[in-house]
Amino acid sequence: MINLLIVEDDKYIQEHFVKLFTADERFHLVGAVRDAFEAERLCNKGIDLVLMDVQTLHRHSGLAAGKRIKESCPNTKVVIMTSLVDPEVLSKAKTGCADGLCYKDHGDDEVMAVIERVLNGERSFPGETPPVELEDILSSEIKPIQLEILRLYIRGMSFGEIGQKLGITGDAARWHIRDMVSRCGFDSKEELMAAAIESKLIVTALKDE
Repeated sequence: MINLLIVEDDKYIQEHFVKLFTADERFHLVGAVRDAFEAERLCNKGIDLVLMDVQTLHRHSGLAAGKRIKESCPNTKVVIMTSLVDPEVLSKAKTGCADGLCYKDHGDDEVMAVIERVLNGERSFPGETPPVELEDILSSEIKPIQLEILRLYIRGMSFGEIGQKLGITGDAARWHIRDMVSRCGFDSKEELMAAAIESKLIVTALKDE
């Protein structure tokens, strides 16, 4: 029997996964909570698997919670499930935060397949994030450095600060934003920012502590 803890802040989605795993005799559902940090308090050596959302109640980070769970309970498997397609989420998940990651929008079969691989001792991560439409182009057509510039700009950094952080000039950072606006077919950087947030391409704020 696999002792399972589900972490999902959306009540409808949480209810769906509760029904899914309750119906599977391989799993014993220990609990279902909405807050990643609450999951940390509940997690102990008796939990075999944590199914963890990324952005949970109070914007608490499932990635940060997953990393701390892995450190305190090394035998506990953590599978990240998310609808966020921000490449930073996938990248962070691979660096000690989880044993696998799946996208909720891809259906239950994918979720179960990732879980089965992880329980068999494998690490299971997609090779890349799913592309999203940004008006005229797909997010996969945007250069990684441009996505990083956009992420930092959305988080409130000036072009000068972005340039200093990334080792480019402030004017270069500004040019990349203008280039994205033009190639995506938007009229302003505000439209670009809104689309990136709405499509979940950029995560604006996750609380690690």
